Amino acid sequence: MMTTVQHITEQARELRLSSLVTDLPALLEQARREEPSYTEFAALLLDTELAYRQKNNLERRLKTAQLPLVHDLDQYDHKTVNGISKTQLQELRQLVWLDQTYNMLLVGPSGTGKTFLAGGLCYEAIKQGYTGLFRRMDDLIQTIKLKDITTSAAREYKRLQKAQLLVIDDIMMFPLKKDVSVGLFQLIDQLHEQTSFIITTNKNPKEWAEMLGDEVLATALLDRLLYRSEVIQLSGNSYRMEHRKTIFSNNHTVTGGAG
Repeated sequence: MMTTVQHITEQARELRLSSLVTDLPALLEQARREEPSYTEFAALLLDTELAYRQKNNLERRLKTAQLPLVHDLDQYDHKTVNGISKTQLQELRQLVWLDQTYNMLLVGPSGTGKTFLAGGLCYEAIKQGYTGLFRRMDDLIQTIKLKDITTSAAREYKRLQKAQLLVIDDIMMFPLKKDVSVGLFQLIDQLHEQTSFIITTNKNPKEWAEMLGDEVLATALLDRLLYRSEVIQLSGNSYRMEHRKTIFSNNHTVTGGAG
């Protein structure tokens, strides 16, 4: 004969209360020790299920976002002088600009922290409940090319259209073909004023026309991105090169022969 606990577990499974299915014995044991009121115990059950769903939801959205490996701004090295101050970064982390649908262009040479900052701000947005996506330019190009051909690319394109924050990393690193240039413009034009963008690039906006092969298209694209935007010019030496790892111990000198 089914026990009361087993009956509750089956009901929880039927109602898709996943946390209660696995955590009920522990919650009952906690209740025996602490002797909460009926209302307190009911609140505990609901709080446990809600926390479980929020955790799973956050993990799912982080997975979909495809953030870079390093994206925690709490680990940002403020000793690095690259054009953004600690105060400015803290202000950006409050995400007021995202509520106001502002865009951000992070411009600078390789290694100055553009991707880290962009990924970190996307991470902050996701933690606060926004739908954020981080996409490298080469991945975005493939989506634009295949959206009318494959189901997966079509699904990804719809995902991009629903984002509240879209990071495009390394835009304009390489020249774009005409069809891709037009497709990129169409996507940004569709999302204009309803989605915030963070763009990272090592090209000055004046160089975009050369990458797109079309000055008129470049002007129209920049017009949409730079309207209600903050352009942050990053500078300095490459952080990666200054803090590069080595397979050799620092206290050993490598000597070699010819070659």
